[in-house]
Amino acid sequence: MAKVFVTGGRGFLGTRLVDQLRSQGHEVTAPTSLECDLTVQGALDTFNSTSFDRIIHLAAWTQAGDFCLRHPGEQWIINQTLNTNVLTWWNASQRQAKLVSMGTSCAYSPDLPLREENYLEGRPIESLFTYAMAKRMLYAGQLALGKQFDQRSLTLVPSTLYGPGYHTDGRQMHFIFDLIRKILRARHYGEQVTLWGDGNQKREIVHVDDFVRIGLHLMDDCPYDLVNVGAGEEFSIRHFAQLICELVDYDPACIEYDTSRYVGARSKTLDIERMHELVPEPNLIDLKEGLRTTIDWFLENKATVLPK
Repeated sequence: MAKVFVTGGRGFLGTRLVDQLRSQGHEVTAPTSLECDLTVQGALDTFNSTSFDRIIHLAAWTQAGDFCLRHPGEQWIINQTLNTNVLTWWNASQRQAKLVSMGTSCAYSPDLPLREENYLEGRPIESLFTYAMAKRMLYAGQLALGKQFDQRSLTLVPSTLYGPGYHTDGRQMHFIFDLIRKILRARHYGEQVTLWGDGNQKREIVHVDDFVRIGLHLMDDCPYDLVNVGAGEEFSIRHFAQLICELVDYDPACIEYDTSRYVGARSKTLDIERMHELVPEPNLIDLKEGLRTTIDWFLENKATVLPK
């Protein structure tokens, strides 16, 4: 079994990934940010005594919604710092390890097909520009170290992840969790549901368990250095809202749409031809079933995620 080092291992994705790795018998080291501050140069040297087979870099400084609009400078400095420190440690002390990092779909230009060969092409959407470019630079760094030192790496680019167990620490939620939260609060507390935009903007989501399963398969043996992982299908915000309303017994006609608010990209669907080449039968969780289990988790944790 492999020795695996994971950054961001206590996050939404990281928790599921670490649990799955350990269930497969791997030896996993996943320090918290208090145990290892990735923005501090040399912080990772604490782990030099172990020769890792794989480094999985999930940590990033960002949140959903309009966070990127309000923190562009901080996003650049903090993400560049932690990414550089991870790459430096990998190169200086862990060259034998394969580095697997998380890319972002917002790195793609909205003017080009969201195919892997376009990841570094064109200009990302302005509202997400800083975070997108920081992720591009991480990928560029991996390529540079691979070219000079023959280090092996893989970047996985997910569509929006969803599923049970999302953050409960007060940070801004990705749209699908925010939809569920708002509709459930309306259902249980009588609050008004107001969604940003006209509801016609489209999004693609993939269940976190599907991403972990496919990601682990790709980490073991992949001929590419970057692979999109998604469902390959997008739906409008109105469609997602309709499904959630059906599952919680709430009238979707009661939802208001605020067209004055930030909505980000109007459409964003990853091309997953490469993923299907490598995983011909991904067997993704049905969307309605995935939403149902996510809603169940919200209700089971009502006191913390849906406080009155």
